[in-house]
Amino acid sequence: YEVIKQQYRPEVPEFFNFARDVLDRWTEVEKEGKKSKNPALWWVDGAGGEMKWSFEELGVLSRKVANVLSDACGLQQGDRVILILPRIPEWWLVNVASMRTGTVLIPGTQQLTAKDILHRLQKSKAKCIITDDSVAPAVDSVGAECQSLKCKLLVSEGHRVGWLNFKDLLKNASSDHNCVTTKCQDPMAIYFTSGTTGSPKMAEQSHSCYGIGLTVSGRYWLDLTSSDIFWNTSDTGWAKSAWSSIFSPWIQGACVFVHKMPHFDARIVLESLSRFPISVFCSPPTAYRMFVQHKLSSYTFQSLRHCVSAGEPINPDVMEEWKAQTGLDIYEGYGQTETVLICANFKGMKIKPGSMGRPSPGYDVKIIDEKGIILPPGKEGDIAIRVKPTRPLFLFTCYADDPEKTEATIRGDFYVTGDRGIMDEDGYFWFVGRADDVINSAGYRIGPFEVESALVEHPAVVESAVVSSPDPIRGEVVKAFVVLTSDYASRDPEKMIKELQDHVKKVTAPYKYPRKMEFVQQLPKTVSGKIRRNELRQKEWRK
Repeated sequence: YEVIKQQYRPEVPEFFNFARDVLDRWTEVEKEGKKSKNPALWWVDGAGGEMKWSFEELGVLSRKVANVLSDACGLQQGDRVILILPRIPEWWLVNVASMRTGTVLIPGTQQLTAKDILHRLQKSKAKCIITDDSVAPAVDSVGAECQSLKCKLLVSEGHRVGWLNFKDLLKNASSDHNCVTTKCQDPMAIYFTSGTTGSPKMAEQSHSCYGIGLTVSGRYWLDLTSSDIFWNTSDTGWAKSAWSSIFSPWIQGACVFVHKMPHFDARIVLESLSRFPISVFCSPPTAYRMFVQHKLSSYTFQSLRHCVSAGEPINPDVMEEWKAQTGLDIYEGYGQTETVLICANFKGMKIKPGSMGRPSPGYDVKIIDEKGIILPPGKEGDIAIRVKPTRPLFLFTCYADDPEKTEATIRGDFYVTGDRGIMDEDGYFWFVGRADDVINSAGYRIGPFEVESALVEHPAVVESAVVSSPDPIRGEVVKAFVVLTSDYASRDPEKMIKELQDHVKKVTAPYKYPRKMEFVQQLPKTVSGKIRRNELRQKEWRK
């Protein structure tokens, strides 16, 4: 870790464009025969169909798409484009083409409703939307209310009135295209944040933030080389897909593996890890929780050498079970849409189960109080990144069109993440919860993650969400919403509650146990899979 900190000295030129300066460079390395035969993108549909593109093929096709955006769609540098596609190769082509044209890409998930799409179109003033047959009707239902929307591009074998057909245009487009000149700090993409609290904000990222800033992720956390085949299971609508399905692997020249998989299926993932030579794998904690409920010994992961997790804290019990069955550690990382990697368990570092690891060499990370004063080890406070006297280059530019919300993230010399945490004596960071999620019961501060962690260690629990609930004596108490496994779902609820409460008292400090408990079929989640605790909390306090 100390060597990584000394080695990491990123150069940030005045001008930078990821497509030209990274992807096209890998094409040259490929042509010179100095790179392994690994493709740049390896896509499978799960039904026997597959597609492999070299960096050169990715370059040719993305230039054709760039011409479609500039010519047929009439887009200019700086114009905003919403992209809503599943895990299909065209998603990657549009990402690269938007860099080549200097258009500002706004990815979204296919789970967005017509109301969500209307909000994004109106707030972003996007001039173009690119999607498929499943989302096009929702766009058409709100399109008339979006004055800025000039072009609709359909990725489909069929045609639709009022839409240009992507595949027809791609077929006839020229592969000659000169990449526009972009400065490091020019806007490259806007990501609507998950919105676990409040409505989503538009986090604007520059060309250098992800394009250079994610070097630390690709090289030191994911431990990738140009010989690796890397699979990240993220939904294409989440910033994590940009992190780990575009920038981190391609900075290192690694192959990005993609499984179309319309809906997450643990069995398909495990079978694919056995069938394909995937060497590095990234999935959220929820997925690993599902994996360890399968008999992992019946699968053989011949090529797999490194596993990582991000999105929410991973339970130590899950890490232990995964290692017992596969022999592999899970290296947890922590970051936000607004940042690149903030903390991580970097390859070669001692892992403390339950910890987010140590700060990324790109950031000076501290725990601060409400006045912006740095707290000593062991004290809970706000996780923050130093931005004064020098703002890190690899931090989001702003919340687009919202200077007040941008300014509200600064406290003294720090950018405040909105997450609560503790740093221990060894410099490892421990996640407590979103600032809004921390429970204050009779003077005790309780982080939801530690209670959820204790619950999930019980064999009856698939997952849980812990929130505050009003109480006449204590002000508020801990309430757990619990999803039970099928084996326990039919048991007597009162006895089950007592058993789980006793279990939590044994596993963690007794005052943290959930005094209220409710069994549910599923938990409300954001489109990126994060639990919407604020929704559950509001429901409790409205009663």
